[in-house]
Parts: sequence; C-alpha cells; structure tokens
Amino acid sequence: MSRCLIILFLGAALNAVAQTPCENLKSLALPNTTITAAESIAAGPYRPQSKAPAGAPQQAAANLPAYCRVAAVLKPSPDSEIEMEVWLPAENWNGKFQAVGNGGWAGSISFPAMSSALQEGYATASTDTGHKGMNSVFGIGHPEKVVDYAYRSVHEMTVQSKAIMAAFYGKSPRLSYWNGCSTGGRQGLMEAQRYPEDFDGIIAGAPANFHSHLHSGDMAVSVPVLKDPSSSVPRTKLTLLNQAVMAACDMLDGVKDGLISDPIQCHYDPSALLCRSGDADNCLTAPQLEAVKRVYSPPKMKNGDPIFPGKEPGSELDWSMLNSKQPSTVSVGTFQLTYQDPNWDWQTYEADRDTTLADQKTGFINAIDPDLKTFKARGGKLLLYHGWNDFGISPGNTVNYYSSVLAKMGNQQDNWLRLFMVPGMGHCSGGPGPNQADFMSAMERWREGSTAPSQITAYHVSNNRVDMTRPLCPYPQVAKYKGLGSTNDAMSFSCVAPSGTGKTK
Repeated sequence: MSRCLIILFLGAALNAVAQTPCENLKSLALPNTTITAAESIAAGPYRPQSKAPAGAPQQAAANLPAYCRVAAVLKPSPDSEIEMEVWLPAENWNGKFQAVGNGGWAGSISFPAMSSALQEGYATASTDTGHKGMNSVFGIGHPEKVVDYAYRSVHEMTVQSKAIMAAFYGKSPRLSYWNGCSTGGRQGLMEAQRYPEDFDGIIAGAPANFHSHLHSGDMAVSVPVLKDPSSSVPRTKLTLLNQAVMAACDMLDGVKDGLISDPIQCHYDPSALLCRSGDADNCLTAPQLEAVKRVYSPPKMKNGDPIFPGKEPGSELDWSMLNSKQPSTVSVGTFQLTYQDPNWDWQTYEADRDTTLADQKTGFINAIDPDLKTFKARGGKLLLYHGWNDFGISPGNTVNYYSSVLAKMGNQQDNWLRLFMVPGMGHCSGGPGPNQADFMSAMERWREGSTAPSQITAYHVSNNRVDMTRPLCPYPQVAKYKGLGSTNDAMSFSCVAPSGTGKTK
C-alpha cells in the first residue's frame, strides 16, 4: 500500500473514532458541565420532554428532522444553574451552528426558535440563562445569577455547544451565527462586545441593550399616568390619535397604505387634538395631551440628558402604558434588582435617583460599548433590525447604538455593519407592515458569499397568504414608491436617501 493511501486510511479511521454516538455523549466530560440527557429523536413533530424547563412548548411544533438532543446544566460559578440544550441534525447537517436568543428576563429555553434553526439544517442551542420564570426575582441575593443572565450563560452555552458538536460530528462547525430579538438582540450585541470570537455573524433585532435606561424610561412614562388617572388615554382616543398621525404623515413616501416608512420625517403636533371645551370622544384633555407628548419625547434627567428615546409616530395603537393599571413588570424588575427588594414600590420611582442607581447596580447588563473592532477584525458581520412601530423598545435606541458605532469606528462600516428599519412592524414581529423577513439568508449570503445586503424583502402575511412585500433598506435609506406598479409589490419601490434630517433623538 502506498504511503498516500496509508495516510488517507489513517485519517478516515481517526475521524470515525472522533465521532461519538448520540447516547454516548451523556458521558462526555466538559468543564463545569453536567450532561443530563443525550438521546436520538426520530423525525416528526416536536414534543416537549417530560423534564423540559419551564417555557417549553406544550403542543407539537412543525415537523422536525431526526436529531440528537443533548441537555446540560452549566455551573461556571458555585451559584450558577444554567440549563441549556443543543440539537444536532442526525443527517444533512449544513456544517453550521445557529444559537438563538431569549426575551424579557428569559427564564426558559427558546425551543420554537431552535425548531426553526433545526429545520434549516443547523445545529442549534439555547439556554434559560440560569433561572426559571420571566421575572427578575431570581437575582435578589444571587449576584452570580445576574452575571449569568447578563452575559455568562450565553458564552458558556456557546463554548460547550461547540465542544459537543465536535464530539458528535468529529469536527467543529465551520461557521457560527447568533439570531435573537429583544433580549436576544441585547445578547447578540453583548457577544460582539465581550466575546467577539464566539460568532461569525450576529443578527440582533430590536435589542434591549440599554437595559437599565430602557426600563427607567418606561417608568418615567407610565408612573405619571398611574398617579394621575385623569391623564389616562383610552384605546378609542389612541385610535383617534393614530388616525390623525396617519392623515398627516402616511403620504410622505408617496403611498397611502397605513404605513409611515420614515417616521423621523413625521412632524405631527398632537396639540391639534386638544379639547376646546371639556372632555369629548374626539379630542384629548390637557392631562391626556401631556401624557401623549411624554411618550413621543425622550424622558430626561434634570441635567437634560435623555434617558431613553421616545416612541415613533404610527405606533400609537399599542401604547398600553397610557391606560394600564400597573407599570410593566419587566421594567419593574430592574428596580427590584437595583434595590434588592421583590416588593419595591413603583410609586417611589424618581428618574434621576433611580436611573443613576440602576446604572450602578445593574449597568453590567447593558451592551452599549460601540467599540467592535475585534469583532470586525475577525470577519464578523452584524445585522441590526428594528420595527418603526415598536411599542416595547423605542426604535430610536437601535438607531442611536448604530450611530455610536459609526462615531467610534468611522462612517464607512457598511462592509460588516448594517441596520434595517422595518416600517409598521411592532416589537420583533406583528403590526400592519411587512413584519416577516429572512434575515438569516441575508446574513448567510453576506458572511459566506461576501454579498452585503443592499435590501431585504419583507412580507406581510394574512390568512396564511402573503398580501404585501416591501424592500427593507440599509439605514438611513428608505423605500420610495417608483410611481408605477402595485404598492403591495416590493418591485414597485426603490431604496433612496432620506429627504431630510428629520427630528433629532
């Protein structure tokens, strides 16, 4: 036998030995990791395991290919208890890894997002970030668990997932991607900032990356309304306000379609709706008008520094903070952590004091560092997106972060960094606009084929049918109607520079 044949034979034999059968992964030794399950799952609908963490789907999901399910508990600190799962396609693996993010205070593994990634041929993983339940009380008296939530759990999950993949397949993934929205968007930015070697491409939607200020800004808007019920704005009046805004700004892009393509150009003054003689269904009282103005405007510290951007014109129908009975439990959670008190009284909220203290006590959860040079240098791609109608996280926050990166690293960064604003989309999905888009395919073409996304087609689906498509344009470009063709067809629009600077944030 020739030397070349011997080398090839030995190489194949070593590779075969390196591959570990699924069930044998249960005995795999990894640092600070206990593998609690390793089982082969046949193709078919996903069904939750009997001991699945809280938050797992309770009904069958779409059909999944056969895969190896590995569950583990990670303990990078004595007080850590991070549950994770990694799913490994049994065949037709695309050779890549897609980790998926969480929402709110996390507290459960994101099985639906894992299912989608698995269907696309990815090995995929998710974590509960080290606790159960979608509130912050897990962190009271447990600072290490807050560190796990802030950044450590995702990094540890990523490291151990890659090790499990290497054992199962006999090789590591050739590329690794992050895909998350809201808290998942914050997690993605945290990875780019703190662990730039973990992922080759990061999709970060509507990131909750200015965590402490996001929640303080929410309180600054909702608490005054709760303390003064006369300023509460019922849904009927929010509809009135939205109709007035749309009448003023819908046609700015040349199309009357119930969408504002570039809310920054909308300068509607809600004072036009002020009641002239007492309360009525077709106007806003003075206290209601002030409450509305607070939502549009960024709440500020006493020195004039903005706490968080205001909401955008067009999103009024979802302003539940103006007629709720209590503030957002997610936002209250930051101050429960800040004061280490599960019974913190929201009525004591004071913007300057509580924002400052939240920054001091929980600021390490924020992912606002604009210096991404290490992530860029290793070939990383970052795709940001945000819906203009987002009622949960003001879209101006993502614009601000994107702008801060350009200010830090220079204006010409579009070979690795792009932001796509989505007209009419709410928080991560929903809304009257084109609220679904294949960001992952755009990322794959960009990272793997060096084709930067000059636009991404988004869809609006109604009754399981696509009834509208629109191009999403790299910020600050906007989609402009060409004047011909259906306004429900993306081909009838082109990406152009905005018409003006618009309002400042």
